[in-house]
Amino acid sequence: MHNEKYTHITDNELLNFYYNSHENKWLGILLERYTLLLLGTCMKYLKNEEEAKDAVQQIFLKAITELKKYKVDYFKSWLYIMARNHCLMLLRNKNITIQQPENLLIETEETNIEQFIQQEQTLTSLENAVEALNDEQKICIKLFYLQKKSYQQITNITGFSLLQVKSYIQNGKRNLKLIIQKNMPTNT
Repeated sequence: MHNEKYTHITDNELLNFYYNSHENKWLGILLERYTLLLLGTCMKYLKNEEEAKDAVQQIFLKAITELKKYKVDYFKSWLYIMARNHCLMLLRNKNITIQQPENLLIETEETNIEQFIQQEQTLTSLENAVEALNDEQKICIKLFYLQKKSYQQITNITGFSLLQVKSYIQNGKRNLKLIIQKNMPTNT
């Protein structure tokens, strides 16, 4: 790794350097940090090393394009979600071309893939619902559930009072449930 001298710089600092200077050098350092994570994620989904390596390159290119368009706050989570969605898209495309089950084993694998895709769609719905929350609820929900921060840590990070943090989390959970229920197809 030729970027060892940058290990003391946080992801957010590197992102800010990139956003302020528009120098791809900073983005390169940041993406290099997560090459192995991305490769592991892609291997988990695609089960093929060459396909996974190709996917990592495609994800890097997409990340560079997307980061020029908008600001990302939680880079590692954003990159992981983008990688997961990219791999799922590749699997869906593959599933469309291979739809002639020759035996029960293939049907079982397809059922597992369908269940897996259903779970991923549920997670995507949840992610979209979180994004629909107001800013205060969104940040408190993300810090509490995704980053496993305590109420006190969230208070220290955000400057909200303890009562506000508890309220934002409670109301955020309720609103998430309402958003998800509203967006679920009805089975009638």
